[in-house]
Amino acid sequence: MAAPPPRIVIENCAVATVDAENTEHASGHVVVAGGRIESVGPGAAPEGLTGVVRRVDGTGHLVTPGLVNTHHHFYQWLTRGLAQDANLFDWLVALYPVWSRIDEPMVYAAARGSLAMMVRGGVTTAADHHYVFPRGCGDLLGAEIRAARELGVRFHATRGSMDLGESAGGLPPDFAVESTEDALIATEAAVDAHHDPSFDSMLRVGVAPCSPFSVTTELLRQAAELARRKGVRLHTHGSETVEEESFCKERFGMGPTDYLESTGWLGDDVWMAHCVHMNAADVAAFARTGTGVAHCPSSNARLAAGTAPVPALLRAGVPVGLGVDGTASNESGELHTELRNALLMHRLAGGEKAMDARTALRLGTHGGATVLGRAAETGSLEAGKLADLVLWKLDGLGHSTIADPVAALVLGPPAPVALSLVGGEAVVEDGRLVTADEDAVAREARLESRRLAAVAARA
Repeated sequence: MAAPPPRIVIENCAVATVDAENTEHASGHVVVAGGRIESVGPGAAPEGLTGVVRRVDGTGHLVTPGLVNTHHHFYQWLTRGLAQDANLFDWLVALYPVWSRIDEPMVYAAARGSLAMMVRGGVTTAADHHYVFPRGCGDLLGAEIRAARELGVRFHATRGSMDLGESAGGLPPDFAVESTEDALIATEAAVDAHHDPSFDSMLRVGVAPCSPFSVTTELLRQAAELARRKGVRLHTHGSETVEEESFCKERFGMGPTDYLESTGWLGDDVWMAHCVHMNAADVAAFARTGTGVAHCPSSNARLAAGTAPVPALLRAGVPVGLGVDGTASNESGELHTELRNALLMHRLAGGEKAMDARTALRLGTHGGATVLGRAAETGSLEAGKLADLVLWKLDGLGHSTIADPVAALVLGPPAPVALSLVGGEAVVEDGRLVTADEDAVAREARLESRRLAAVAARA
């Protein structure tokens, strides 16, 4: 007889499953077996379970699905706090010359810092959009992949690219871009080397030209064809600022959504970051095609880009998840603070009914999993799904007087993570990473940040 799978039992806690019915239990349990969720329900765990290797008393805690980050730029961890009072285009012009000096050790340290901050705050799946590849800089995508593997997070690496330099009418300086051919060759090589489509995959790769103002139409079209030939997802920035909208209308005679659709960049295998400046026709196009959105409220506010029409997108049935975005435009580097910021931003724009706490939690969990094409695997607490979950401590000073645990998590201060599991493996215990030394991560990132600043100053 085969030995029973090792089981972890979490019980006596509030449970927010974020399933299709938003099922919640005031006091319930979750049983994990073999890296997957075996059972979820009210009351204590079933009696007679064998192979229990750990039993967690969750009294005073809330268990939710792990948070899913749908958009980031890990390398920007090294350039936080710069260009503090700029809009997107001015911010990019200021920072492109610095970013074009990154190398493999810098990106590795930055990825560890970005991931450590997110994982400690409840992220179990993280997507990154890396699009800066200076010549002779080493294996930058490989550095990110190595960092994610070491920290134990489920990783969606998107191989970005830029081929439209300043001399051709684009925004990035010429020395920061690749040729169209080189970008496509490197992107296909990344997919071939790293993409794992399996159910419990820890690593998937997407195709991700940067933005309409930094890539050519030819790169967009060929990248979309490449992604669909390889069966991987597509990601880019879209409709982030009024300047981008003006750029598209002047250069292509249409707005960003129509332009991207004309190049093959709408579909249920695509997700766009930001999507701030969208009219009713744009929203309808996303709904018609199933195109997803990575909503980045803090970054949008930091760069004064505007407020994305998320309530309208949700009403139309558009998949929407949350994104930290690069930490040069969201210095906190945390996703769980985006739950609160999303709710507050949309109430400020649309009134007290515009978004509630449970919608915010859904954006950060099931919504993100849907955007990344993984809703069948993660994003909710349901039997058979991957054991990616977070146990939040809510009986401390910051939360103990908020009776509704979901409201406490979303509206209260950042809640400590008592336990975070990815595929049933602990990555956080009692508010600390167990897969990396936080002090060492901080120290190495600081050294590489200073080295980057020095290299850029000499350039």
